[in-house]
Amino acid sequence: MKVVETIEELQQLINKKSGKTVGLVPTMGFLHEGHLSLVKHAKEQNDIVVMSIFVNPAQFGPGEDFESYPRDLEKDVRLAEEAGVNIVFIPSVKEMYPFEGGIRILPGPQANELCGASRPGHFDGVLKVVLKLFNIVNPDRSYFGMKDAQQLAIIETFVRDFNLRTKIVRVPIVREDDGLAKSSRNVNLTPDERAQAPIIHQALLKGAELHSIGLKPEQIEDEVASYITDGSTGEIDYVKLLSYPSLQPITSETDEVILAVAVKFSKTRLIDNIIM
Repeated sequence: MKVVETIEELQQLINKKSGKTVGLVPTMGFLHEGHLSLVKHAKEQNDIVVMSIFVNPAQFGPGEDFESYPRDLEKDVRLAEEAGVNIVFIPSVKEMYPFEGGIRILPGPQANELCGASRPGHFDGVLKVVLKLFNIVNPDRSYFGMKDAQQLAIIETFVRDFNLRTKIVRVPIVREDDGLAKSSRNVNLTPDERAQAPIIHQALLKGAELHSIGLKPEQIEDEVASYITDGSTGEIDYVKLLSYPSLQPITSETDEVILAVAVKFSKTRLIDNIIM
């Protein structure tokens, strides 16, 4: 496995393997089984797997946890090698953003819902780094987890609307034994909060049952929110039932829906969802 820090060295390595398919696994590091699941899918479908590890400042707003976002590069490199990654790209902020010309990529109405409603500018920063990675690596396929379902929907739309070469591959959420979605931020939960956190997935399962029997979206959202607040100290950021991937209100023509939640504990904010 090669570890590189510059765009030039990364592109030289990829060019030497011309004719082979490339899978990209973009991450912000502090790897867990969810990330390694992305690698597994990428290895099965490509000749070469490139993983990026970059905590992207462009997607963090004022007062968010950029500085405190968990990092462990030594462990990340070891896990990536054990998982079979071929190239790990670990750029500095200066390497990724040497200039600032003021050009912005603005997501559409999908960014006004869910996390985007309380994190203005977040998805501008996501699309900025994703486009740079797509242009740098030129991957045949790029792998994203379903836990960040809004991010995935926006990236799928971006790739479709702008005819980007890469194919986006959805990878299912990886969960702990008690149902909690794997996340780098889970390490910031206190022991008591960690014990409470599985209620988020339990609430989603309850919401899925209510959806299956035909309750209205607002009734389902209220029931799911009550289930979480009654059983935990978490503060509800949102509970939403929307069409997917458009993230708009459900209509008679909707084929796929997402039930998504965000819950704030003392030091971290957890997101989770179910697609139906």
